[in-house]
Amino acid sequence: MAVKANQPDLLWAVDQLFANPALVAATGTTARTIDKGHGRLERRRLWTSTALVGYSDWPALAQALCVEREITIPATGEVRRDRAYAITSLPPALADADRLLTLWRGHWGIENRLHWVRDVLFDEDRSGATVGNVPQMLATLHNTAISLLRAHGQPAIAAARRHLARAAADTLPLLGLAGQ
Repeated sequence: MAVKANQPDLLWAVDQLFANPALVAATGTTARTIDKGHGRLERRRLWTSTALVGYSDWPALAQALCVEREITIPATGEVRRDRAYAITSLPPALADADRLLTLWRGHWGIENRLHWVRDVLFDEDRSGATVGNVPQMLATLHNTAISLLRAHGQPAIAAARRHLARAAADTLPLLGLAGQ
């Protein structure tokens, strides 16, 4: 779970922990990746620590982690850095820094392929639908639409939605109803 400003005590504790490199080195593991693509060089480093176990009263806390990204745009020389914190219930025996870095990347893949689409293309965050189960039903319908489009080879959900808005009959094959 990402640790952000909405949990100020936990954020403070994790920030203090990762400000102490000696403590982190003594209580955790590290991992590093370098990727090149899309016109940029991206370096990721992840540190884990078990130092907050027993200190924090956060339920099932087994490790804290810090991910630092450095993105370089070779064409311009621009360099951006950011740092994020998280906690996990996975103990070091099940998830060392390499495994957690892989899981972190997978999380952002889901975030970018599903949640961003729902937030931006379906504008869920500004939806006025707040009565009863309506928000959950809309989220389910949006997820179903996204999944159907992806299952039928549509990588660009926005373009597919525009096309289907103009040609509603083309939705039938997505639902397995073509030719009936």
